[in-house]
Amino acid sequence: MATFISVPLKKASEVDLVKPLSKFVTATYQGSEDQPEYLRAVEELNKLRKNALGRPLDKHESSLEVLLRYYDQLCAVEPKFPFSENQLCLTFTWKDAFDKGSLFGGSVKLALASLGYEKTCVLFNAAALASQIASEQNLDSDEGLKAAAKYYQLAGGAFSHIKDTVLSALSREPTMDISPETVGTLSLIMLAQAQEVFFIKATSDKMKDGVIAKLANQAADFYSDAFKQCQYKDNLPKYFYFQEVLPVLAAKHCIMQANAEMHQSMLAKQKKRFGEEIARLQHAAELVKTVASRYDEYVSVKDMTDKINRALTAAKKDNDFIYHDRVPEVKDLEHIGKAALVKATSITPPLSQKFADLFEKMVPMAVQHSMSIYNQRKAETVNRLVGTMREATNLCNGVLASLNLPAALEDLSGDSIPQSIAEKSRSIVQQGGLQSIEQLIKDLPELLTRNREILDESLKMLDDEETTDNELRSKFNQRWNRTPSGDLYKPLRAEGGNFRSVLDKAVQADQVVKDRYNTHCDMITLLCKPENELNAAIPSANPTKTLQGSEVVNVLRSQLAQLEQLKEERDTLEGEIKAVTFDMSTTFLNALAQDGAINEEQLSLSQLDQLYSNYNQRVQASLRSQEELLGQVQTSHQEFSSLKQSNSEANQREEVLKKLASAHDSYVEISSNLREGTKFYNDLTEILLKFQNKCSDIVFARKTERDELLKELQQSIAREPSAPSFNVPAYQSTPAAPAPGPTAAPRTVFTQQPQTPQQVQQPQPKSQPPARPPPPMFAPPAAAPANAPPTGNPANNPPAMGPPSQAQGPPYPSYQGYPGYMPVHMGYNPYAAYGQYNMPYMQYQATPGQPGYPAAPPAGQPYPGYPQQPQQPFYPQQ
Repeated sequence: MATFISVPLKKASEVDLVKPLSKFVTATYQGSEDQPEYLRAVEELNKLRKNALGRPLDKHESSLEVLLRYYDQLCAVEPKFPFSENQLCLTFTWKDAFDKGSLFGGSVKLALASLGYEKTCVLFNAAALASQIASEQNLDSDEGLKAAAKYYQLAGGAFSHIKDTVLSALSREPTMDISPETVGTLSLIMLAQAQEVFFIKATSDKMKDGVIAKLANQAADFYSDAFKQCQYKDNLPKYFYFQEVLPVLAAKHCIMQANAEMHQSMLAKQKKRFGEEIARLQHAAELVKTVASRYDEYVSVKDMTDKINRALTAAKKDNDFIYHDRVPEVKDLEHIGKAALVKATSITPPLSQKFADLFEKMVPMAVQHSMSIYNQRKAETVNRLVGTMREATNLCNGVLASLNLPAALEDLSGDSIPQSIAEKSRSIVQQGGLQSIEQLIKDLPELLTRNREILDESLKMLDDEETTDNELRSKFNQRWNRTPSGDLYKPLRAEGGNFRSVLDKAVQADQVVKDRYNTHCDMITLLCKPENELNAAIPSANPTKTLQGSEVVNVLRSQLAQLEQLKEERDTLEGEIKAVTFDMSTTFLNALAQDGAINEEQLSLSQLDQLYSNYNQRVQASLRSQEELLGQVQTSHQEFSSLKQSNSEANQREEVLKKLASAHDSYVEISSNLREGTKFYNDLTEILLKFQNKCSDIVFARKTERDELLKELQQSIAREPSAPSFNVPAYQSTPAAPAPGPTAAPRTVFTQQPQTPQQVQQPQPKSQPPARPPPPMFAPPAAAPANAPPTGNPANNPPAMGPPSQAQGPPYPSYQGYPGYMPVHMGYNPYAAYGQYNMPYMQYQATPGQPGYPAAPPAGQPYPGYPQQPQQPFYPQQ
């Protein structure tokens, strides 16, 4: 492993950003002139992701620039699209950078429908690539040193940023590589290496020894903290990556501490503290000796060792012959100061030098949400003002119809159609008469049915997916660790419930309109007839020509003219109110930039009051004028009625004229209501189609996530043991090869004796090898019976070494202990029982104080004194 530590990159799965984002842009910005530009920006974003994550990256600044540009674009696009599991659902899958998995199971990966997860993983890759670029720098040049320090601090800042934000960005437990404890450890490692680079720079610039010692001591402290945090975490040491990192961190701690002691010794020499100089050099020598003995395969300290030893030899020589200064203990030495020159780079987008927001013109979702609420408030204000005026107009028409005005003033002859009734009849015929209303009424149920079907189908998709999710959750229990569909679909179900409530209210409103139509259907039919039939249907009455030209008639006509003028003013005022426009997006954007949040209610109410306060005053003035005029009309009508000749025919004619006038007003209102209802159902169809698309998208994303999770569960189940662990009998276990370190006793080498002719001529029987003999028994050095069978392993064998009980701090990292081994008696040869090696059996030359082994028996005969064993295989047959 290299002297400087770098971090491997995570691997991402391919994700199609074009289809879902383009779908959202098309639905949200329909008809906008910026829509084509947004669609092109979506294509560019997808290309940017492929360049950043879809290919191997070189260890060069240009590759890091691509990663940082993609990260900046994610930060810029996050507030402008509703990325979430129940809205714009995009599932991102990333593999663990450190866990390489197994041959059959594959590496650990995590799939989440979260843009925050994508940002976290991209930033991790940027930090990892920065560490790789820094480790490739030439530290013999100033440019290389500056670049290495810059990239190590960038990596440290990125890892620290992930540590602070990863839990809030993810909705579940992260993989180990981006967990807070892992990235916190990596951040410490990067800062330690950056501090070491500053130490190298200070050394090459030949700065003062006191400054260099402080820099080295601070680097040693950083490495010590990183080592401890890396070692004491429960999950980190099991990764092969950290198993290689641990010794490097321990070695770097010792080296930096030795450098600090060496340069501090130079400072002590300058101050003529020769004893302190020797003590510090001795400590430095011990530290580099530890590195050379334990971590030589990772870091070479030969040059440094020679330098320290030369300085130590010279210092001792001078002190022994000249100064005779007392050499203090290391614990009594003054502590070396520390100087931290590194600082984690703050992660504040944009990090890229050439960043340009692809969606610069698109307003953030917070502004879009505020604009949506503002538009609702504005529509409510407009509808309230317009509705108030329309209610006042309907009230006025109703009062006039009840008084048979203006028909009563036009019907002074008593035998012709009043001009106002004739005009109303022509107006109804021009609008389509009964046929148009009946067609509109006929279309309403079809529109309602279509909307109900769309809503039912959308909710059925959610129900089916939730049922499948619940079945898998009950099957896998805790393994099925994704968000329950029931919790995820709550907003969608609430939205669907609102749509269903709206449809139910619309059905009730439709019934009210139908009932009103049935009430006035006969009179509307009469108004649709030709003028001669209409005149014949209206009863005639005695002429009242004597009232023509009277003062009361003129007053009534003047008052009715004022009411008509008032209605025309209201129509104009209604058009002005509907035409009011104001772009609130600028106000919301400024508020978001200044405060980081939008107080929509305060800003909207203030602006709406400013826009419509004048119109509200004009509407109220119109209502007061109408109230005064209606009072005057009722007074004048009483006087007019008292002057008219009253009889049954006149009353009957007046009653029919009143119904005709009321039927006209009802026709106009019913037609308006039916057209509004048709428009409502058509608009609701578009909204429900968007709702259906939203449900379809989230169900598709959930199915994709479900398939990925099922695949992971299958792989994890395949990796699990098929049966519980059990203890293997001792006689079936094969002794493990001894680890490097203790050396087993060598086997005895026998000297071959010359064979007799009888032995040469005797054919060797070719048979299966006998059963493996039991292990020898080691008894005290006293005579034992030759035929005593072995009873088992010796009781005085040394026990196997286990792992240390507790991890130690640097420079003594913990490793697994050596497995136990059994010393073999030097006179024992386990291969002598097998005749296929053609090695003759020779008489054992006994040593003093030890009984000899019996001579080899004739071929095919057992050893004397050993119990006979059946000739069968020792190990179980497969």
